[in-house]
Amino acid sequence: MIERYSRKELKDIWSEENKYKIWLAVEIAAAEAMEKFKIIPKGVSSIVKKKGKIKVKRIHDIEARVKHDVIAFLTSITEQAGIKARYLHQGMTSSDVLDTSFNIQLMQSGKIILKDLDKILIVLKRQAKKYKMTPCIGRSHGIHAEPITFGLKLASFYEEFKRNKKRLKDAIENISTCAISGAVGTFANINPKIEVYVAKKLKLRPEPISTQIIPRDRHAHYFTTLGIISGSIERVATEIRHLQRSEVYELQEYFSKDQKGSSAMPHKKNPILSENLTGLARIVRSHVTPALENISLWHERDISHSSVERSIGPDANITLDFALVRLGNLLDKMVVYPKKMLENLNITRGLVFSQEVMLELTKTGMSREKSYRLVQGYAKKSISNHINLIDLLKKDKNVTNRISENKINKIFTYKKHFKNVNYIFNRVFKK
Repeated sequence: MIERYSRKELKDIWSEENKYKIWLAVEIAAAEAMEKFKIIPKGVSSIVKKKGKIKVKRIHDIEARVKHDVIAFLTSITEQAGIKARYLHQGMTSSDVLDTSFNIQLMQSGKIILKDLDKILIVLKRQAKKYKMTPCIGRSHGIHAEPITFGLKLASFYEEFKRNKKRLKDAIENISTCAISGAVGTFANINPKIEVYVAKKLKLRPEPISTQIIPRDRHAHYFTTLGIISGSIERVATEIRHLQRSEVYELQEYFSKDQKGSSAMPHKKNPILSENLTGLARIVRSHVTPALENISLWHERDISHSSVERSIGPDANITLDFALVRLGNLLDKMVVYPKKMLENLNITRGLVFSQEVMLELTKTGMSREKSYRLVQGYAKKSISNHINLIDLLKKDKNVTNRISENKINKIFTYKKHFKNVNYIFNRVFKK
């Protein structure tokens, strides 16, 4: 996590101040429950709530001495709240506080990332409909294939991010659990009703069975989802980078009045934002493997996952949030060149219609193999001699005796390639 790629909302969630505030909220909720069930004297939670303040420096000073963060936190709160604070944490273990709080931070982050996704969906929907019927070439293997529209390309991105939103909702739901079950998760020294109360108070669900920790497959699900979303970001960014290449130049990132592209070459307008997004996506995905490896811990717990989560928790969420906001702005301001798209569509001199010529020949009784060879031969000649494919075909009686000139002319038009665009759009944007 570095300042350059961080937004305040997410930084605040992963600040030490917020972490300790959540710890305190967990302890107070547990104390309220213990008071309710007459396990500790009344008034403990209210005194702690009133007098217990978060003093980050003091907590760190105590931790430097005792080498235990939760003990340091509880000591700091007791210093302020007085003798009654000794009833805090009764029957609980550190993981009860740490895991429940970590899940809350993931929930808080996930909800902001959901808002980021919503903004991207709004932009993609608007841009897809704007360029719904804007012709451009569809490419496979980087080679011209057949005509599509730029709107279809954007609609494909929209549908993918719609899936990402659902994935993230599921991951947030999955991570929204609470464990207040004590050492090794047996509730030996704490009433299970405490966990139920805390979970309801903090808008979580009780973990059905914890060991001494909440099982890490839940966290792996969450971080894997972030990784998938980053893959979608890179897919869009890669497309933009390719389409901005000088020999393609069908679109470009917004370039502000005073922006400079190169320290050496004044003419340069580089796709720096989409290149940056490619890099940020790699960073987010790099956190997926450690999250998966955290699933397998020793027996009822160890702390090999702890150092990993202290890093990937803030880094993955903050980086993805920043990347999504940047992608939304990029898509909103991108400059599209429909004339260049049409120009590129025509550079292969009609080769993009080769499939329909072949199919039309097979309808007349010619074998698929023979029609393929015939059209492929003229396609090669078209490329090597810079002649329009339609002109070559019209000179061959093997073709004109089977397909009328009027039919050939109709084959070499773009309109039919777009006859089902509305059908596809209705499926994607039906809601």
